[in-house]
Amino acid sequence: MLIENKIKILQCIRQGQIGGGETHLLSLVENIDRSLFEPIVLSFTNGPMVDRLKLMGVKTHVIYSEKPFDFSVWKKVTELLITEKISLIHCHGTRATSNLYRPARKLKIPLIYTIHGWSFHNDQHPVLKKIRVLSERFLTSGTTTNIAVSQSNMLSGKKLIPKLKAVVINNGIDPQKFNPLKNYKNIRAELNIAPGEILIIFIARFTSHKQPLSLIKAFAEALKIKPDLKLLMVGEGDEKKEAIEIVAKTGIEKNIIFLPFRQDVPDLLAAADIFILPSLWEGLPIGLLEAMSMGKTIIATNVDGTSEIIKDGQNGLLIETNGLIKNITHALIRLSENIPLRKQLAHNAQETIKENFNAVTMTKKIENIYLGIMSIKQENN
Repeated sequence: MLIENKIKILQCIRQGQIGGGETHLLSLVENIDRSLFEPIVLSFTNGPMVDRLKLMGVKTHVIYSEKPFDFSVWKKVTELLITEKISLIHCHGTRATSNLYRPARKLKIPLIYTIHGWSFHNDQHPVLKKIRVLSERFLTSGTTTNIAVSQSNMLSGKKLIPKLKAVVINNGIDPQKFNPLKNYKNIRAELNIAPGEILIIFIARFTSHKQPLSLIKAFAEALKIKPDLKLLMVGEGDEKKEAIEIVAKTGIEKNIIFLPFRQDVPDLLAAADIFILPSLWEGLPIGLLEAMSMGKTIIATNVDGTSEIIKDGQNGLLIETNGLIKNITHALIRLSENIPLRKQLAHNAQETIKENFNAVTMTKKIENIYLGIMSIKQENN
């Protein structure tokens, strides 16, 4: 395919906070071939991701909305697509796709939907779940291409959306950025964590999906057996206030440290012994990949995406979401008492990432999708 001018691609996401989908978008924009593509970003809220994109010199727009299928923003979105002369739209997540769907159809611009985990889940009320399934069925049937970030996520979608068509492209990370052999800031000294204390780290949004409250309750139980444990919780979200209140009521303030989202994630990971991700569902969690690349021992839940990366007892511990608090407690105690096991799991986790989850490889696969769509578009014009 002959490229005379750069292909303008609108990368769209629901929010400007830092999370898995946002990190994926940042990696994609950072690694994309700028001789072929010009990435422009649309976020529906402000936040540190937007700030970082601007520092990278990436043109970034914010049209505020916190609703899916928000018809009130469709006119602004349509105007943006026209003004920026967008040739291709790549949406990350359900909400972004729902708010670009109509403008893209109106202007006949190809639309790619990357599914970073489905909006429907087993813990939802049956009526809500049915609505979400119908929404996903509608969106995935009307896009040009769907990308699933894990095979398990695609298969779980096909159970409820039999006609689903999606290409699987695993998330990837920069192995040089998350390299345990580099020199990092002494976060332990910064936070007054003694060298002999076992540090568990949680880096995620404080939402029910990520189960921070269950983690705190389980950690409190583990402390009764292993009082030398410390928990570092990094992130923001609607459950953070309650999390802080639970810690105060439990009287374990000396053992738990709260931090907002930070840009120095490799430094934070370098300080930790154990990384924990007790999610109720996932697409393919980038934070987990980053921790594995840094050689951290992993505790994670046996859910879509995560179970595709972690093999229980080989490169981490997989725990069930049923009886989550008890399962987290047992896993924390087990790893805190078994240093050889921690080291073996951490080593195997790092080897897993080296072989399978590279951001450059991920980006090249996505670029090939872009070029294929544009080639068909040119043939039809």
